Amino acid sequence: MSGSELSKVRTRMFARVMGPYLTIVPSTVAVRGHDMEVLFNEFKANPMWSWLYGAILLAGGLFIIAFHQYWRSPAAIMVSVVGWFFLIRGLLLLTVPRVYDAGGNAIYSSGASAVIWVLFACLASAGLYLTYVGWKPERPTDDRAHAAGS
Repeated sequence: MSGSELSKVRTRMFARVMGPYLTIVPSTVAVRGHDMEVLFNEFKANPMWSWLYGAILLAGGLFIIAFHQYWRSPAAIMVSVVGWFFLIRGLLLLTVPRVYDAGGNAIYSSGASAVIWVLFACLASAGLYLTYVGWKPERPTDDRAHAAGS
C-alpha cells in the first residue's frame, strides 16, 4: 500500500469515529443548551474534572496527531484540526483551568448562547461530513477487481 493510499485509509478510519462523535455531541449540546450552564458550574466546582478531562483530551489529541499527519483533503484537514484542538484544549484544562473557567463565565454572563448554538451547529455539520466520508461505500479499483479474480 502506497503512502497516499495509507493516508486515505487513516483519514477514513478517523472519520468513522470522529464523524458520529462530532455529530452527536454538539447536536445534543445545541438541543440541551439550557442544561449546559448547570453542567459547566458543576464542572468548575470540582478541580478533579479539569484534570480528568484535560488528560483525556490531551491523550486523544496526541493520538490523532501521532497517527494522522495528513492535510491533503477537506476530511483530512478536519481530522488533523480536531486533533490539534483536543491537544490544546487538554493542555489548557491541565495547566490553566481557571482561564478555561473564565472563558465559560464570559460566555454565560454575556448571553452569547446564539453564538454557541451556531458554533455547535457548524461542528455537527462537520461531523456529518466526516461520517459520510468515513462510512460511504468505497468504489472498487481495478487492482481489487483483478485480485478478486474478476
